[in-house]
Amino acid sequence: MESVTPYILSFSFTILVACIMCFLVSALFVYLNIRRINLAMRHPYLDKYRWEQLPATVKLTITLDYFLRLSFPRSKWWILGQANRLLAHVEPTEVSMRLRWPIVGFWGGVFLGIIAMLVVWTVLLIMG
Repeated sequence: MESVTPYILSFSFTILVACIMCFLVSALFVYLNIRRINLAMRHPYLDKYRWEQLPATVKLTITLDYFLRLSFPRSKWWILGQANRLLAHVEPTEVSMRLRWPIVGFWGGVFLGIIAMLVVWTVLLIMG
């Protein structure tokens, strides 16, 4: 096991850094294109409030709903199902790739980065 742990550590750290870079690039593109993304996805919360009026947590929740609808369009389970019910009017295949990749890259980088960070810390605890 000791001969494998340095390779696991370096690989998981590399994945973690790649996820951070993916997150940052995607966050910039989401920030620059959020008006077009909101027009394409038409989240029900935006019928009642303007994007600028919402707190950051609600904005992130809306983008998470977009991600879940685009990534898991047929799921009816838990949060995935709630996002699919809220955005049932959106057909994921009809959303342009120009608007889809920043959302998927943003949240994909976050979730994969969390997993990579857990692996890095686990390996560091095992080595120490």
